[in-house]
Amino acid sequence: MATRRADRAVYVISVAAELAGVHPQTLRIYERKGLLEPARTGGGSRRYSDDDLDLLVRISELTDQGLNLAGVKRVLELERRIEQLEAEVAAARDETDEAVKETHREYRRDLVPLKQSVAVFRRQ
Repeated sequence: MATRRADRAVYVISVAAELAGVHPQTLRIYERKGLLEPARTGGGSRRYSDDDLDLLVRISELTDQGLNLAGVKRVLELERRIEQLEAEVAAARDETDEAVKETHREYRRDLVPLKQSVAVFRRQ
């Protein structure tokens, strides 16, 4: 059984609009404003993916909160930037953790065993 990928563009504009609860013209407007970039067939027809539908839900949430499309675009850009920065922080954290572990391994290799013996000290 084939698995469905969320980024695979399979929905025509009428189906995507119906699933998103908007008019097809709204999808065209979103595309013109740079909020949405559907895939295109060889003949130029728009095809929407599950990821696109998720984005439409987020756009609807933001417009329902009173944002205009310019505000929605800015929020989406900032959300993408936050995701990117969080990924970079996680990668840096992993690198740091690995560097600390390596440093600890080097410390253990550098330790020199001491010969222990009793020494008697006399006062003169």
